[in-house]
Amino acid sequence: MGWNQITISTVTGAEDMLSYELTELGACGVEVEDRVPLTQEEMKEMFIEVLPDHQEPDDGKALLHCYFDESENLEDVTMRIQEMLDRVKDFMDIGEGTIEYGFTKEEDWINNWKQFFKPLRLDDTIIIKPTWEELTDQKEGDVVVEIDPGTAFGTGSHETTRLCIEGLKEEIGPDTVMLDVGCGSGILSIIALKLGAGKTVMTDIDPRAVKAAAENMDVNHLAGDRYEVFGGNVLDDMEFARSLGEHQYDLVAANILADVILPLTEIVDMFLKEDGAFVISGIIDTKEQDVLQKLEEYGFQAVKTRRLKEWVSITARKRKD
Repeated sequence: MGWNQITISTVTGAEDMLSYELTELGACGVEVEDRVPLTQEEMKEMFIEVLPDHQEPDDGKALLHCYFDESENLEDVTMRIQEMLDRVKDFMDIGEGTIEYGFTKEEDWINNWKQFFKPLRLDDTIIIKPTWEELTDQKEGDVVVEIDPGTAFGTGSHETTRLCIEGLKEEIGPDTVMLDVGCGSGILSIIALKLGAGKTVMTDIDPRAVKAAAENMDVNHLAGDRYEVFGGNVLDDMEFARSLGEHQYDLVAANILADVILPLTEIVDMFLKEDGAFVISGIIDTKEQDVLQKLEEYGFQAVKTRRLKEWVSITARKRKD
């Protein structure tokens, strides 16, 4: 098995946005190549001790190498990427935005990306640790999340995930029951359970995510009666949505794009208890007002907003009239 490698020439300022968009388009991993030097904080967070002897000066340019299964139609993939690039460049500079092609064998890709996934401290207490790495810097009280995201899902380092975790930490209690919509690798649910939540229910439209989430729960030694994971689309399949249970969740979390959060807002009330919290992330700042307007329209009030770079996360609750 192999992977079609698609390389996009862009600028460093667009790396995060384009990486996120490519993942949403189905890329089985995105590798960033640039000349931006690591900061001391980043080195500390990622437990990096040795830097290359020589690094070229940052020229503001970047290459994004994304990978798609060879079974996917390359012409169709290219068309989707080009449409995405045309849309994004309407509101931010993406540089050249040109596309080049390559091919890599599965074993080469897997071995390559694992070199760059190191233990990562998300905040004062939470550490994300790849299953194949040893953790040498751990202090009392740390919450260590073991994860093997595979080639299809994130590692928790993206700004949207960090923001969402901040929101979760403020809502989690011993009896919290959480619905995790678009669970991916299951990282939000793993953290919620390790912070003391009673139970999480995870959903994703991608069967690979369902499998990865269940496997990562096992890796973290979380009891099977504390979680469930289902494949399905809560937006397009109301029978599936109702099967998840109505008005039984203290918390609904969704770290996905604003274009998915908008229709999710229209139905999320069916899942939430009366005073439940809706924690959403993945909102690019240019879409913030659209999301706030939708929340208002469906009876929600934004009680807290968190920001990091160009990303926004919101905690909302039903208005009490």
